[in-house]
Amino acid sequence: MKTRRLQEIEAYIHLQKNVTLDELCTAFDVSKNTIRRDINEILRKGTIEKVYGGVVSVSELIPFENRNVKRPDEKAQIGRMAASHVEDHDLVFIDSGTTTRMMIDWIDPDKKLTILTNSLDIINSAAEMPNVDLLVIGSTYKRQTRSFVGVDDARTLERYNVNKAFMSATGVSLAHGLTNSDLLEYEIKKSIAARSEKLFLLADSSKFGRSTLLTYASLQDVDVLLTSRSLPEEYARFCHTHAISLHQA
Repeated sequence: MKTRRLQEIEAYIHLQKNVTLDELCTAFDVSKNTIRRDINEILRKGTIEKVYGGVVSVSELIPFENRNVKRPDEKAQIGRMAASHVEDHDLVFIDSGTTTRMMIDWIDPDKKLTILTNSLDIINSAAEMPNVDLLVIGSTYKRQTRSFVGVDDARTLERYNVNKAFMSATGVSLAHGLTNSDLLEYEIKKSIAARSEKLFLLADSSKFGRSTLLTYASLQDVDVLLTSRSLPEEYARFCHTHAISLHQA
């Protein structure tokens, strides 16, 4: 329970940006001494800093192409919604990306599951979760996206029976579907999207109406769309027409 509380406290701080110790005590229903001990443990990660009377977020995600400074609250809420769909004994794929990375902070560490990923941030977080079996794919590290890309043997991904895939996209459009611009990332995304039993798309509203070089899945292949309330109306209609479960943060 303590591990889960630490994860939830850290996620709460990143979501609120700055909080007082009293606010944390109220939010998590614990004593000030407990909060102080928890904060001291989180401080070792370097993602928060103490200030007078409280703490502030200094998340390491900000340097990630500076993308996480855009719509951080939306991404955090989308990540939280996504984590609620993870169940015991799932084999899930978690894609690389600033929004998909958010969901690991909200996954119950008491759940027993298998995580398949190519994201360095997911790898680092999942490695600290004692009930998670962690599988890593990708042969080459791509610094710009903090992910591993490329698969030496195309049959590698055929070994895994992924029941839920939580995917990101550089752009999403009605005409071109889910797109990205890196050929090595594309190979992994396309294979996972095609093999998973249930396809989840995590995308804030800024991704819609955009398309990039490569389509790895059509929009109608998505089973669950997790996005923000400012989703363009034509995409909401598309979800209704194609029986896509729509969840808006």
